Amino acid sequence: MDWAARWAMRTDLLTLVQWLSPAFPTGGYAYSHGLEAVMAEGERTAAGLRAWIEGVLRHGAGQADAVLLACALRGDDPSTLDAVARAMAGSRERLSETVEQGAAFARTVSALTGRDLAPRALPVAVGEAALPLDIAADEVIAVYLHAFAANLVACATRFAPLGQTEGQVMLAALHPVIHAVAGAAVGAEITAIGTAAFGAELAAMRHEALDVRIFKT
Repeated sequence: MDWAARWAMRTDLLTLVQWLSPAFPTGGYAYSHGLEAVMAEGERTAAGLRAWIEGVLRHGAGQADAVLLACALRGDDPSTLDAVARAMAGSRERLSETVEQGAAFARTVSALTGRDLAPRALPVAVGEAALPLDIAADEVIAVYLHAFAANLVACATRFAPLGQTEGQVMLAALHPVIHAVAGAAVGAEITAIGTAAFGAELAAMRHEALDVRIFKT
C-alpha cells in the first residue's frame, strides 16, 4: 500500500473517530439508555454496572445496532433499516434516544461534508454516513460500540460513586466484548438481530416515571 492510500485510510479513521466522539453534537451525554433507573434503584457497584452494560452490548441494543450498522455499511436500503430500528425500540424513551441522536448526527455530518443525509435511527445514520469511508466494517462497528459503551460508563461515573479510574478500568474490560459483538455482526443479515436484554428495556420504561432525572433516558 502506497503512502497516499495509507494517508487516506488514516484520515477516514480520524473522521469516524470525530463523528463518534463525545465532542460531536449528537447529545449522547444526555442519554443513559435506562441505566439511570438501574442506579437510582440501588445498583452502584463497578461490577454490577459493568455486567449491565455488557448485557446490553451482547444481548440488547448493542447487538441490534451492530447488525443494523453492518447492513447499512453493505449498502442495504437505509429507509428499510430505519423502519426496523424504530420498530425495535422497546419504549418511548428508547425510540427518542436513537431517533434524536441519529437526526443530530445526520444533520452535523451533512453540514461538514455537503452530503444530504436523511435523519434516521442512529446506527443507520452512522452506517449511511460511513459507507464511503475506507475502513473495514468490523472496525466501524467496533468504534461505534466503543462510543456507546463509553457513554454508558460516563453516565455511571456521573451518577454512581465511581472514580474516573474505575470507569476507565470498566471500559477497558469491555473491549473484548466490543470486538466479539462487532465480529459477529459484520457479516450478519437483518434477520440475525436477536435481543434478550429484557431488564434493560424494563429499566428504560421505569426511567420515564422517575421523579428526578439527570438524563433524558
